[in-house]
Amino acid sequence: HKPQKLCWAEAAGALRDGLRAYTALHYLAPVSPGTSVLVLDGASPFGTIAIQLAQHRGAKVISTAHSLEDKQYLERLRPAGARVIDVSHGKIDVAESCLEETGGLGVDIVLDAGVRLYSAEDEPASRSQLLPHKHDIITLLGVGGRWITTERNLQLDPPDSHSLFLKGATVSFLNEEVWNLSNVQQGKYLDILWWPQLDEPIPLYEAKVSMEIVQKNQARKRQVIQF
Repeated sequence: HKPQKLCWAEAAGALRDGLRAYTALHYLAPVSPGTSVLVLDGASPFGTIAIQLAQHRGAKVISTAHSLEDKQYLERLRPAGARVIDVSHGKIDVAESCLEETGGLGVDIVLDAGVRLYSAEDEPASRSQLLPHKHDIITLLGVGGRWITTERNLQLDPPDSHSLFLKGATVSFLNEEVWNLSNVQQGKYLDILWWPQLDEPIPLYEAKVSMEIVQKNQARKRQVIQF
């Protein structure tokens, strides 16, 4: 049963991406007060909830924005406080910015949104050049850091593994579908039904227009339809 104090719109809006964020920041890399967390592409639906969950648990959050609109959106989030790095022009070094933000110690937890596996000239044209290179993420990880990746085809070369070994860092793969395959986790969806900040649900008569906007990639968000 849904908790009584949680409305249906909040429950629906938090379920999919809330499950991913909760899996990442509770099971794969538990967040505690004072932890530094880097959320890449923070304006995405998953990134937005991950930022709120990390802040709710007292973490210091750093996020990247892929456009000016994304940067403005992230700066309007409440509670405020996440440090936003605008990478839309390709002139900002994410690793350098994170090391500067953490006094050279590195970030405790990284949640990526995919990574570049090759150099710019070798990267397929379809891949976003705004994604950080895997070497950048390894560089900005602190000692004992945890890298939570959504990159299913991640390839780590021996030098990469050696760098992670020297830092005592770990890499975990975020696949929320595994939740449904685990007999230990089944039936525990209520654990992730908390109160994130969501956009207002849209009425049913606006559902078609909203769906067309999403399908045309004119909006990077999920919508809750209110019947």
